[in-house]
Amino acid sequence: MQFKVFEPDIEVNAPTVSAIIAGLGRFTNISRRYLSQVGIGTVVDKKLVLDIDAWYSQDAWLRAFENIANQIGDRLLFNIGMSIPNNARFPSWVTDIESAVRSIDVAYHLNHRKDGVQLFDTETGVMREGIGHYGCEPMEGENEIRSVSNNPYPCAFDRGIITAMAHKFKPDARVVHDDSAECRKNGVDSCTYHVYW
Repeated sequence: MQFKVFEPDIEVNAPTVSAIIAGLGRFTNISRRYLSQVGIGTVVDKKLVLDIDAWYSQDAWLRAFENIANQIGDRLLFNIGMSIPNNARFPSWVTDIESAVRSIDVAYHLNHRKDGVQLFDTETGVMREGIGHYGCEPMEGENEIRSVSNNPYPCAFDRGIITAMAHKFKPDARVVHDDSAECRKNGVDSCTYHVYW
């Protein structure tokens, strides 16, 4: 179900949180309002200031997403998702569309932590659980990848992330929400997307 944490006490890093600011573009006053009203950042001279080394409550960040969804809509959530690859930390081994989509899960875990420990250890390759996953299943013989996103983030936001990563290598790629599968908007924990190029 979107907007509801899978586990308590998960945190997200400031560069990732700043994707909301980037996704809102010139409407910085809107990002200031949505983030500050859930306790993320500090307002100084009418500007939202994030401590770049800080970690913020995932629950609070999800509440900001929910407020944006309810008051503005999915288009803005999609734009925020599109800005994630330019703000969050991603692995360096991305070389093509498949590795780009596959990297989303690693990046997701790199940018979240629990009990002060990142959920992906770059030295050991160990991934800790607690936030769900982004899937990557290439369809054999087709220019298609199926991605099941099992996490608490909004559906449109995830479509934006997957689209941005696919466009890094295939600018004409299309990402389609599988309307025949379950959807987080309907109270389940995952959505399915198809990437075509």
